[in-house]
Amino acid sequence: MIVDLHNHTSLCNHAEGEIFEYIEKAIQSGVKYFGFSDHAPMDYDPKYRMRFDEMQKYEKDVLQAKEKYKNKIEILLAYEVDYLQGHMDERILNAKVDYLIGSVHFIGNWGFDNPEFIGRYEHEDIDEIWQKYFDAVQEMAESKLFDVVGHLDLIKVFKFMPKKNINLIAKEALLAIKNSDMVLEINVAGYRKPIGEAYPSFSLLKQAYELDIPITFGSDAHKPEQVGLFSDEALQMAKSVGYTQCAIYKKRKREFISF
Repeated sequence: MIVDLHNHTSLCNHAEGEIFEYIEKAIQSGVKYFGFSDHAPMDYDPKYRMRFDEMQKYEKDVLQAKEKYKNKIEILLAYEVDYLQGHMDERILNAKVDYLIGSVHFIGNWGFDNPEFIGRYEHEDIDEIWQKYFDAVQEMAESKLFDVVGHLDLIKVFKFMPKKNINLIAKEALLAIKNSDMVLEINVAGYRKPIGEAYPSFSLLKQAYELDIPITFGSDAHKPEQVGLFSDEALQMAKSVGYTQCAIYKKRKREFISF
C-alpha cells in the first residue's frame, strides 16, 4: 500500500511501540503517505484511548516526526473518533488535523468488538445487532462530521454472522456514506481477527464501487510490525473490484493517488 491512513500509538493504552518505529516500518513497506489516527479522547471508555490532556503531546509528536521524515515519507495527522451520541467532543471535531476517521465500536453501551465482552453475543439476536450496527454507521455518515469510514463491517470481527443478506443490511448505510461524500477504508486488521478477512468484505466493497464511493487503505496497526501486513491482499481486492485510485487528506481536503 502506498497509502496507509489508519494507525495507532501507545497513547491509546492498547498499542505498543514508538512513533518512529511505525514510520520506519512504513518506509520499509513502500508506504508514501502514512497517517497516525489514534483513538480520540472521550468521556466514555477511557481505558482504550488517550486522555484530553494528552492531545497536545500526540499532535506535537506526530508533527515533529512529519518534519523529521519529510524527505522519506509524508506523515499525516488524524484521529479515529468513536461515533457515540452524547460523547463526541468539539475539541476533537474541530481539531487541526488532516482528517477524521469515524468509527462505530459501540452498540448502545456495548463494546461489541472488545474480547472482554464477547459473551454478550450469546444473548443477542445476531440479525438484530447487525442492523443496529449499520444503523449507527448510517447515523455516523449522516452527521457529516468525518472524512473516512473506519472498518465498515467491524461487527463481523468474531464471526457471528447474520442469516439476513448483509448487502441489504448495509444498503442504507452505504447510501448515507455516498451522500455524505465520505471515503471507505480497506482496513486489513480483519485478517488478524477471527473473521480472517478485510473490512469491508469483497461483497460490500463491490457494492461501494457500484455507488462510486472512494476508498483508502489502513493497516490499523497497534504494533509497528503490523504496518504493511496484508497490503498485497488489500491492493488485489481493490483492483479486482475496479478501483485504481485511493484517497488521502491534507487539512481536511481530499486528494487522489493512483495505485
